[in-house]
Amino acid sequence: MATGIRIGIVGFGNIGRAVEMAVAQNPDMTVAGIFTRRGPGGVVPRYDTSKVYDIAAAEAFRDEIDVAVLCGGSATDLPEQGPFFAAIFNTVDSFDTHARIPEYYASVDRAAKQAGTTCVISTGWDPGLFSLMRVMGESVLPEGTSYTFWGPGLSQGHSDAIRRIAGVIDARQYTIPIEGAVDRVRSGEQPSFTAREKHFRDCYVVAADGADQDAIRREITEMPHYFDEYDTKVTFISRDEMKEKHAVMPHGGFVIRTGNDDAGNKSVSEFSLKLESNPGFTASILVAYARAAYRLSREGRTGAKTVFDIAPAYLSMKGREELIRDQL
Repeated sequence: MATGIRIGIVGFGNIGRAVEMAVAQNPDMTVAGIFTRRGPGGVVPRYDTSKVYDIAAAEAFRDEIDVAVLCGGSATDLPEQGPFFAAIFNTVDSFDTHARIPEYYASVDRAAKQAGTTCVISTGWDPGLFSLMRVMGESVLPEGTSYTFWGPGLSQGHSDAIRRIAGVIDARQYTIPIEGAVDRVRSGEQPSFTAREKHFRDCYVVAADGADQDAIRREITEMPHYFDEYDTKVTFISRDEMKEKHAVMPHGGFVIRTGNDDAGNKSVSEFSLKLESNPGFTASILVAYARAAYRLSREGRTGAKTVFDIAPAYLSMKGREELIRDQL
């Protein structure tokens, strides 16, 4: 019989597989089921104890799952799956289309409040941990400017968005900070940048035989919320080259706040990440917030939640007294 917080994994791509491994590092949790559109026969979990089911069967597990971790993509999966599963389970997701978060929050919040569930949206490292750092920086240095740089590394959300384009078999998108912009901010300047002046987007695409590569390139570079505001390079490669050169998924980035106190003293704060595995780290954050969702649900705090609503103590396996003694 499953013990601890019972986790359901909805979707078993890169994030889903990483969530299964992250749960194994948390002794207060267990995987209660993996749910996939590919069907049980198309998925091989890492651990024999992880059972696989068709996603259509998920609702039958309403009383056997404490928190469902939604591992689909933000482009098309989560806008539908977020509200749908919020009506059944407590959930956690990593919806990361920043411009659409308010409407996504509203749709999940409506479903969760009606069902009495607790759903943490848009958590990961950005949105997620970086969001917290931006708020902290603004709060501590109210007279200043915040800057977020991503990369160099592979963006899962942007890569997934490209893979949804007709004629695309596989894709990887790398976000690259523009070094001159970073250097100016770290020096304590407070310049104003356009999106194009801060990052470059480098895309590698495997197209189907006979696909219109010019049309694919145009759809990528003009895609709103993802590429239209950036200088973007699109390179078409073979399946073998994709497998050989783009199998790993590193990423990272940094949030910088520059400001002055009332006496004019300059301060620069920076929070940074260097990740060998983007999905691995994202999954670890999702699992920590699944613990928070479980605890909030037991307190009767329903509806959609964000990282801004959740105290750090809810994320930890340690008790409050232990945290105060060892970490404060």
